[in-house]
Amino acid sequence: MKEGIVKWKSPSNIALVKYWGKHGRQLPSNPSISFTLSNAHTITEIQYQRSDQELVRPSVQFTFEGETKPAFETKIVAYLESIKEDLPLIKQHKFKIASSNSFPHSSGIASSASSMSALALCLLSIEQELHDRENIDFNKASMLARLGSGSASRSVFGPLAIWGDTTISNASSNEYAIPFGESFDPVFNDFHDDILIVSKKEKSVSSTAGHALMENNPYALNRFEQAHKHLEELNQAMTTGDIETFGLIVEKEALTLHALMMASTPPYMLMEPNTISIINEIKEFRTSKYIPVYFTLDAGPNIHMLYPHKYLTEIAKLKQHLSQYCQDGTILDDHVGQGPQKLS
Repeated sequence: MKEGIVKWKSPSNIALVKYWGKHGRQLPSNPSISFTLSNAHTITEIQYQRSDQELVRPSVQFTFEGETKPAFETKIVAYLESIKEDLPLIKQHKFKIASSNSFPHSSGIASSASSMSALALCLLSIEQELHDRENIDFNKASMLARLGSGSASRSVFGPLAIWGDTTISNASSNEYAIPFGESFDPVFNDFHDDILIVSKKEKSVSSTAGHALMENNPYALNRFEQAHKHLEELNQAMTTGDIETFGLIVEKEALTLHALMMASTPPYMLMEPNTISIINEIKEFRTSKYIPVYFTLDAGPNIHMLYPHKYLTEIAKLKQHLSQYCQDGTILDDHVGQGPQKLS
């Protein structure tokens, strides 16, 4: 085949135990686990055409939501350059890439996770077509996604994925994520994740910069030990259906992540006043109503509100109240999803 078109929809994910800090070739300093989402996703299409000669550097034309984005294109070219030995077809083909998100870019909803996993899956589909293979290698897709964005490694699988060496699974790896959670209590299969958009603006400090600052963080080693411990405890809680322990660990993980940012050199803060207000309101609602609703955050100001499906009606009233703290009242309704989907 000299040319073709591939297209994938890949979801974002929300880490329950956070990955923060890396080493080597985008390897995690601690293991992580995440819910794969459903509605928060990226759709990426690649038109590929074989070149008459081997290319010195990757050939890319890129548009994001219908507009040219030179900064994004530069990053994609650099990414393809970095993986061309892992995927030699990059040296032999020209690419037209069109991408779009169902949520605001760079506002703390792991847009890199959905976008880089979608891109990696498209590239593996091209490899599949060129070599007439029956299936793509999802472990390789996760590995390639990881090289673009660490959290993207987990978006390749659903409904949960773990990434990083851990004692809770002999199959776990720093190189790629694996699907996980078959033994978990069914209550976690229909968890909701309502994303409260406190701010749609781009983060003041990128996740890449934040990870780098962990190298000199005085609390780094204790944090890495804590992550292993939390992952073991969370695995136990989700296996037994202990929602309260699950929620308390997830909230502690979120606050630890932002505490690490504030303890970096230089220190920085991504939470905003309305972030704190929402956290306090969720905790008050949970205490007064005896309803298991919990919060977490990625590297940004926006709140992910987690709860079982059976409390959907009760939580609707809370969401209406919390919308006052959201930019333009924006709340994205999401839930645990099954992973990426190849589109025709």
